[in-house]
Amino acid sequence: MIIDISQELFSCNTFPGDPVPEKNTMMSIKQGDICNLTSFSMCAHNGTHVDAPYHFLDDGKRIDEISMDSFVGDCYVAHHTGDLSASDACNILDKAKNAGAGQRILIGGDMTVTAEAARVFAKEGIKLIGNESQTIGPENAPMEVHLILLGAEVVLLEGIVLKDVPEGKYFLSAAPINLGGCDGAPCRAVLIK
Repeated sequence: MIIDISQELFSCNTFPGDPVPEKNTMMSIKQGDICNLTSFSMCAHNGTHVDAPYHFLDDGKRIDEISMDSFVGDCYVAHHTGDLSASDACNILDKAKNAGAGQRILIGGDMTVTAEAARVFAKEGIKLIGNESQTIGPENAPMEVHLILLGAEVVLLEGIVLKDVPEGKYFLSAAPINLGGCDGAPCRAVLIK
């Protein structure tokens, strides 16, 4: 079974202040053109996307410099509501390790990763952490959590949709578009059970 955990781009959630994706029909068969052709504009962090370390660290890796191994492989889906504490992070990591999927963690629910939880994940050396909101840390102060995780080269997969996905082990494919030199990129994230 393949489960799409991506947002549709043109109706997606956006971080406050980021531009909304826009679609432009350049050619249309119905209008007499030889084909349908669409152009679009967007922010690299619209909808379901990946943050590279360069997003918050000027000397950090850019999206095209990150190993594809970070985005593809076994993962563990957990759910949480509210602030994710260090203790919560340890519990999720224990469940993930017991399931054989401790390198990529996806957390569904209306939750915020605290700096304390981010330190647990960074110390553990996981490859990727994903969440449903458009930012991993508090929306009004995302910098500290980003610096902790991206500084440890933990890739961030933000804006995923996990509301109908039960907890457990899955195979994740969330490879970003290869936007050379960029701080992030949209992706089509799917889980395979």
